Amino acid sequence: MTREIFTALVQEAIDTIPAEFARAIHNVAIIVEDRPSPELLAEMAMEDDESLLGLYQGIPLTQRQSGYGNALPDRISLYQLEIEEDCDGDEDEIVGAIGETLIHELGHYFGMDEDQIMEIEERYWRGDASAPDPKP
Repeated sequence: MTREIFTALVQEAIDTIPAEFARAIHNVAIIVEDRPSPELLAEMAMEDDESLLGLYQGIPLTQRQSGYGNALPDRISLYQLEIEEDCDGDEDEIVGAIGETLIHELGHYFGMDEDQIMEIEERYWRGDASAPDPKP
């Protein structure tokens, strides 16, 4: 799949995430890369049979101090080839996987714990577009 087609699917997936998330996102860049680097996988202690579909890099909103400002955007990396392989190239599944990955990584941006993120992911898969208020 070309990067252009994948990027269009990313946009489609963004439209499926809870509106509360979309409205509360500020200064976050969503980047598409082929795969995570071997160094990153080693740093994260990923096993050979595990896939990393996305990664949030930045300072979660809940950890920012009053002097935080004039910072580069936080970053969410989406790993195209990992997502495609995980979904066997099925475009509908790819949109769903991108949406879930974005929800997960945005949960880290908002400073949510894994249980809160999993609850929102479950709602996403049930088709429930609502989400708890992400503001800290």
